Amino acid sequence: MSHSNDVTEKLNELLEKNYDAEKGFQNAADDVKNERLKAFFGDKARQRYDFGHELKAEISKFGGTPDKGTSVKGDVHRAWMDLKSALTSDKEEEVLEEAIRGEKAALEEYNEAINEKELPPSTANLLIKQRNAIERTLQEVKGLEEAFD
Repeated sequence: MSHSNDVTEKLNELLEKNYDAEKGFQNAADDVKNERLKAFFGDKARQRYDFGHELKAEISKFGGTPDKGTSVKGDVHRAWMDLKSALTSDKEEEVLEEAIRGEKAALEEYNEAINEKELPPSTANLLIKQRNAIERTLQEVKGLEEAFD
């Protein structure tokens, strides 16, 4: 596999994760009653939408074809969260816990991609910018979770 194929494959994995996160944040915004959380999750869904467009542009730059959908694993997880949310009375706390779990997983994925030896500097910079935003989101979600305890 060529270098550009390796890079586009890794970027497509991150793109798929961003599709999952976008959909997850949108579902979270739909599931919670608290207006502050609705706005927060809606904002994060838009952020991940923007991340997706940035990744698509980067993939195209390497001659790759961007993936177009969410992962099966993400779809199954969202279905489980929808069921769990429907059955629990403390939706806000449950949704925040899942957001924390998802952001931790995203950080791992981004750190793995950033540590690729052959990653071009422009791509590394994009991924670092996105990872740093995810780190900030994780801290914000943790703060919100403490407020709802």
